[in-house]
Amino acid sequence: MSGFDNFNTDFYQSSYSVDDQNQQGYDYTNNDPYNKQYSQYEYSQPMSYSAPGMMQPQQPYTGQIFQPTQTYTPSASQSMYNSSFDDEPPLLEELGINFDHIWQKTLTVLHPLKVADGSIMNETDLAGPMVFCLAFGATLLLSGKIQFGYVYGISAIGCLGVYCLLNLMSMTGVSFGCVASVLGYCLLPMILLSSFGVIFSLQGMMGVILTAAIIGWCSFSASKIFISALAMDGQQLLVAYPCALLYGVFALISVF
Repeated sequence: MSGFDNFNTDFYQSSYSVDDQNQQGYDYTNNDPYNKQYSQYEYSQPMSYSAPGMMQPQQPYTGQIFQPTQTYTPSASQSMYNSSFDDEPPLLEELGINFDHIWQKTLTVLHPLKVADGSIMNETDLAGPMVFCLAFGATLLLSGKIQFGYVYGISAIGCLGVYCLLNLMSMTGVSFGCVASVLGYCLLPMILLSSFGVIFSLQGMMGVILTAAIIGWCSFSASKIFISALAMDGQQLLVAYPCALLYGVFALISVF
């Protein structure tokens, strides 16, 4: 053991002691050069990374954005389609159905001595005549007579004949729709005759007198309207005669 102690003391002589190690230690914060470099960085600031191929965020543009002026002017047709639906006429007016004119024409027929308005009577209004023809066929049906085909067939042939006659007699001419409209409205008194035929017989003396009065009423109203619409002064009797023949056929259907 004495030899080992001598070897331990003679092996290496230095001035290093354990107490010096505890006092000095290793200062990783002050002696490291890399730590001194990064210790001055402020970590409270946001970090920005820049890699190759990536763009740096740009500052917002604070200038004025260019706004070009409108040089295109829409045409009249395009501006018409862009208008609101409030400016459009009603659907019944587009279809040619005017209840005010229908009422005025009906009053003109029911009042033979009333002066007819030529501007209203010269319209192609077939809504009223179709209703009156249907009503005439319905009253005949109440009497046990199914004559709808005869009513519409005779009406078409009579309108064609009166149309040809008026175009030969008048200087201005007339359309087929206007002739059909006037003759259809003047069929209204004939509906009254067929309605009377539902209640009592029209084959007696009273029936004959009533039938003749209804035929004269219809023909007089039709001729008055034609004269005022076509400016055919002094020719009312010439126009009333063919109209009386047409309404006489309807009267025969109502009586027999």
